Amino acid sequence: MSNTVDRDQIVRDVAEVLSMRAEQLGDDADLGDEGLDSVRLMTLVERWRGAGADADFAELAEEPTINAWVQVLCPQ
Repeated sequence: MSNTVDRDQIVRDVAEVLSMRAEQLGDDADLGDEGLDSVRLMTLVERWRGAGADADFAELAEEPTINAWVQVLCPQ
């Protein structure tokens, strides 16, 4: 299955689960400080897995920022 998750999708999905606008999310902001909890993170992981990404809960939880997640989910 090919990876169909990109940076824009990550930002949109995170903003949605946090009930924020995408523009409000800083690339290096700690998403835990923005309200991301384990339930919301698992929702994102399952969504991204369904889209073909190799999303690992523990790896994403380790560094919860947009930039870190792009590096993990969208390898070049």
